[in-house]
Parts: sequence; C-alpha cells; structure tokens
Amino acid sequence: MSASNELEKAATAYALDAVRLDKQGQKGRAITLYQKAIESLLQLVQLYPEYGLNKVYVQRAIAYQERIKVLQGTVSSVEMNEASNNDGGGGGATMEGNGSGGKTGEELVVTEKPKVNWDEVVGLEVAKKAVKEAIVYPVQRPDLFPLGWPRGILLFGPPGCGKTLLAAAVATEIEANFYSIDAASIMSKWLGEAEQNVAKLFGSARKSSNEGKPAIVFVDELDSLMGAHTNEVGGEIRVRNQFLKEMDGIMDKGKALHVYVIGATNKPWDLDWAFIRRFQKRILVPLADHNTRLSMLKLYTSNLQIARDVDLIELARLAEGFSGSDIRDVCQSAQLKLIGEFFESGKAMDREAKPRALTMADFRQILEERKPSVSLDMLSMYNRWFEAFKAL
Repeated sequence: MSASNELEKAATAYALDAVRLDKQGQKGRAITLYQKAIESLLQLVQLYPEYGLNKVYVQRAIAYQERIKVLQGTVSSVEMNEASNNDGGGGGATMEGNGSGGKTGEELVVTEKPKVNWDEVVGLEVAKKAVKEAIVYPVQRPDLFPLGWPRGILLFGPPGCGKTLLAAAVATEIEANFYSIDAASIMSKWLGEAEQNVAKLFGSARKSSNEGKPAIVFVDELDSLMGAHTNEVGGEIRVRNQFLKEMDGIMDKGKALHVYVIGATNKPWDLDWAFIRRFQKRILVPLADHNTRLSMLKLYTSNLQIARDVDLIELARLAEGFSGSDIRDVCQSAQLKLIGEFFESGKAMDREAKPRALTMADFRQILEERKPSVSLDMLSMYNRWFEAFKAL
C-alpha cells in the first residue's frame, strides 16, 4: 500500500472513531483522535502538494480543529490525562463506521428550483438549442424519442460565460429538482463516505424522476472531481468509479429516466477520457459576440441612470473579448465609482439628493482600467478542444 493510501486510511479511521467517541461523550479520547486525524491529513497534503483535493483535506482539518476547541472548553484535565494514557483508542479503529457522521442526500444538494428563465441567458443560441434538444424536448414529448436521449451534457468554455446560468435555466424550464454539487460537498466531512454520498445523490435524483419530477445533477468545476490526475489517492479513485457507475446506471437504454448530469468546466482538457465519452453532448459556451454584448449592456444598465451620450453600441465594440461576467463587472464598477464620488462630495447625507447620471466617459474610464479575464491563448485552447471533441 502506498504512503498516500496509508495516510488516508489512518485519517479516515481516526476521524470515524473520534466522531463515535464524541457522540458517546468521551471528550478526552475524541480530542486525541481528532488531533491524530489532523496530523494524517496535513501529512497527506505535504506529501502531495499538487493534489487536487488538498483544499478539501485542509477544510476537514480546520473543522476537526474547531471541534477540538469546543471540546476543550468542556473537558476536564483528568479526562485528557486518561485519554493520553489510553493512546486515543485508535487501535480498534476501522474503515467501516455506521455513517452517523456522514451527510444525508438532502444536505449534499440544493434541490430548490432556480429562479432563472431563458430570457436571462443572453445570447448562447447554439448552446441553448443543443440543451433544449437534449433535455427540454425529451421531457415534453418522450414518445418521440424511441432511441432514447442524452443524459450527460458537458458545458465547457471560458469562466463567466454563462454555464451555470444555462443549467439553472434548463431546470426552471422543465421544473426539475436541481442538484448542485462540487468537490467539497461530495467529499464527506468525515472521510471514507464520499462514494456513499455519490450513491445517495443519484438515488435521490432517480427517486425524483420516478415520482414524475425530472432531476438535474449539476456538477460545477467538473475537472476537480473527474480530472486526470497524476497523483491520486484511494478516496478520489473510489469517488470517480462510483460516479462512473451511477452515470452508466442512468444511461441504461431500457429506462426512460429523466435524470440528467450537466457538468461545467473551465478546463475540459483536464478531464479523464472515461468521463468525456459519457457526456454525449459536449457544448462550447463561448465568449459573447457583439450583439450579445450589446444585449448584456442593455440588461445591466436597465436599472441604472445613464446619460444621453452613452452609446451602448460603441461600448459593446470596446468590450470585445470580455466575458458576460466581465461586462457585468464593468457596469457595476462604473456605478460604484459614481456612488463613491457622490458620497465624497458630501451630498449623500441629504436624502433628497441624487447622484448624477453615468456618462460615456465613466464607462470608457472603467474599460481602460480593466482587461478581459480570458486571454487569446485560452480561447485558442478552447477552440482546439472543441474541434477535437465537439458533440452538439
């Protein structure tokens, strides 16, 4: 067994026993085991500094440390001495556990229907058409799809271009339960239960579909869960395998399940091929073109007071290369700068006073001070990957 697997097993065992003893009121022994779990996790992080789940492990270590602080406020010195002499009771730790420290399916996901409609997804006509064909139409008329329909949809492209918004709008359109997850939520707070969390997640989604309500499992930053890593430890491998198993289950052609997995990533080239081929639809969500930028500017300035000299067409031209979130930030920054000026003038304390209207000069200044968040090199990488793997 590799050092990474040994450390992960040790951290899991210590954490499970610490939780069990914590629940039983054996605070001193629980503290000792929490400390051992922290040591194992930090050693794992040091051993694999580039490992994708280090952030999760550090979060777990912080959570255990916070619990230790709480327990130390109530535990007696006698209990602590007894715990130290007992060596923490770690000898009987196992990988099993009863799951009482794990998360339920409800805690893992957000199932409230997003309040996003198609009108809020400005532009992206090609992407919207592909998503409608894959999800919306099969839900509305499943009888028209004798060969079934895609259940894995990959949305990739530069950050801030609307991938999450697109997934939320689809969920609203078909009135689906929306299961939004990421690596931190799937990797259990108590190690060793991550694959159980994946099974619970898909079990809840299938139950929703069987009860007549479509389900969308939205995985943000897909590459952090399903990327091809050179240094993997046991926990991540088990989670990946469980996810593959669950995806194969919902794609069974003999079942008319309305359960869909929508994955979003800014780094599609980091995905493992085993996952790429399970996403039958692979859709590029690109930077906005001129007309889309113009529509976005109209949308984001609709609640702002703008002067007559503001030329949105010219601003859309000047904002070439900006993502949707960049354009929103430009409008927000112009408004913030104006409000700051208003407060500094001393007029803001007069409730009757109003700030001046935003001018073209205000927007030009912000655009001069900002650069697009997506470089030309990044765009060429997305286009190359799209040409190699596109599936609209």
